[in-house]
Amino acid sequence: MLVLVAPGQGAQTPGFLTEWLDLPGAADRVAAWSDAIGLDLVHYGTKADADAIRDTAVAQPLLVAAGLLSAAALGDVAPGAVAGHSVGEITAAAFAGVLDDAAALSLVRKRGLAMADAAAITETGMAALLGGDPEVSVAHLEKLGLTPANINGAGQIVAAGTKEQLAALEADKPEGVRKVVVLKVAGAFHTHHMGPAVDTLAKAAEDVTPGDPKVTYVSNKDGRAVATGAEVLERLVGQVANPVRWDLCMETFKELGVTALLEVCPGGTLTGLAKRALPGVRTLALKTPADLDAARELIAEHTA
Repeated sequence: MLVLVAPGQGAQTPGFLTEWLDLPGAADRVAAWSDAIGLDLVHYGTKADADAIRDTAVAQPLLVAAGLLSAAALGDVAPGAVAGHSVGEITAAAFAGVLDDAAALSLVRKRGLAMADAAAITETGMAALLGGDPEVSVAHLEKLGLTPANINGAGQIVAAGTKEQLAALEADKPEGVRKVVVLKVAGAFHTHHMGPAVDTLAKAAEDVTPGDPKVTYVSNKDGRAVATGAEVLERLVGQVANPVRWDLCMETFKELGVTALLEVCPGGTLTGLAKRALPGVRTLALKTPADLDAARELIAEHTA
C-alpha cells in the first residue's frame, strides 16, 4: 500500500522548480497558475533567493504548485492514502479530489497572505528541539507558555511562541534536549497567534465546494482518516492555529498497512522522518525529474 505525502513550509530551496519546468507543458501550466493567483511562481521557483521564498505568502503557494506539478508528472497514481504536513495538507486535498488544482492554489494563496498578516501582529517564531523525551519536552514547553506546534514523530518537536518565550526556552531547555534551534520562519504557526488567519481562511472557504475524498485522507489534526470533503475543508481552516500531529499521521500509516511512502517535490523532510519512525516502509522523495522513473517503479510495486 502506497501513501502519497506532501511537505510543508521550509522544504523549499532556491531554484528547486527549475528542472521541473523543463518537462513538456510544465512551464505553461505554472505560468497559468501564476496568472490565476497573482503571484509569479515561475520566478520564485527558479530565480528568487532564499529570503524571497522564505516569505510565507510566497512559500506556501510555491510548495503546493510544486507538489501538484511533480505528482502530475508521475501520470496516473492510485495511492491507498494521502497526507500532507501543514500547508502540504492542501496539496494532499487536491490529490484526494477534495479540491481541484485551481481551488487548491486559490486557497493556499489566501492562506499564505493571511498567515503573513497574522505573524506581523506580534513578534513570534518557532524553534526545533534536538533530543530529549517528547513527553518531558511538551510539559516543559507548556510551563514556559510555548506551544508544541509540530509533533513530528521520531522524537522531533517544534516549539512556537513569542520571541521572549523562545529566549526563555534557549536559557532553560527541557531535560535531555541537547540544543534549541531557532527556525527561519515568519511567525508562530499552528498556535493561537494565527487566530486572525483562521477567520480570514474561514471566509475564503465559504466560496469552495469540496468533493469527498476518493482515497483515504489522513489529517494532521489527530492522524484520523477523514471521510467527507466538508470536514477536510473545515480542518484545513482550523489547522492554521492547531498543532501539526505528524506523529499520529505516521501511526495511522502503520495501522493502514502502508508499505511505501512517496513524497512529492520538494521531497526529503517527510521521507527522513519515515525512515526513523516507519522501519520496513520503502521511502522515496521526488526532488528532481531524475527521480520520476524510480518513483514509477515504487508505485507499480506498491499499488494494486
